[in-house]
Amino acid sequence: MSSAPFARRRLQVAGVEELGAYVVLRVLDPDGPPPRAGQFAMLAAAEDWGGGEDERPYLPRAFSIARWREHEAHFLLEDVGPGSRRLCALRAGDALWTLGPLGTPFAPPAADSPRALLVGGGVGVAPLAILQDELEQRADAEVSVLLGFRDRERAHGASLLRAARVVTDDGSVGERRLVTELLGEELERAPGTVYACGPAPMLEAVRALCAERAVAAQLALEAPMACGFGACYGCAVARRGGGYLRVCLDGPVLDASLLERVEAHAGAPV
Repeated sequence: MSSAPFARRRLQVAGVEELGAYVVLRVLDPDGPPPRAGQFAMLAAAEDWGGGEDERPYLPRAFSIARWREHEAHFLLEDVGPGSRRLCALRAGDALWTLGPLGTPFAPPAADSPRALLVGGGVGVAPLAILQDELEQRADAEVSVLLGFRDRERAHGASLLRAARVVTDDGSVGERRLVTELLGEELERAPGTVYACGPAPMLEAVRALCAERAVAAQLALEAPMACGFGACYGCAVARRGGGYLRVCLDGPVLDASLLERVEAHAGAPV
């Protein structure tokens, strides 16, 4: 597993691309370790990172690494609050602080069952893009991509992946259906390992469906984080049978069987 130096690094933005409602932030990282699919980084703008004069600075924000190419880390961002808005405003040449790659990545499917079903919702498609890159390097790869979005503007995020089947809540792109309905149909056709990332209700539906059908599933959870390396316990989630798991350290990728259910994690907009 790739592990980051235990210190934040000052890096430079290589470029910014608009993708409908999203922004793809490309960050130069010439000396950082290559990430694994499912890992994340804590990001903070080097300048103007706070609520204003005499106000506390924002905490760093956790973002999945969507792609790694020639020492560039790509991140998929959406403006949903003051912290993410500042990161979306960065431009080529701007500096930002990065801590990563962090967390537990996706595990490859078993050799005797190489089919992989990638299921994503909204900005949660990000770690599935780099996962598709990894899986397609395998000679036996059989990858199906199922993505769901709220509307047409967010459906532009599907362009990060190849040969994706897309549905939307309003029917503006693809069919007006839930992505979990597509997953049910795919599992009827042929078994495989499910890899999913997205909002908590979608992940819970994926978890329940896979549990009902005894299908292996790995879920990349999204949770507000303060540190990113397990010290603050701010991202703890309940574990099946008792105890807690830290999303930043034990996850963000967790075997679905470890969870009784996927709960919406409380936290302020990023």
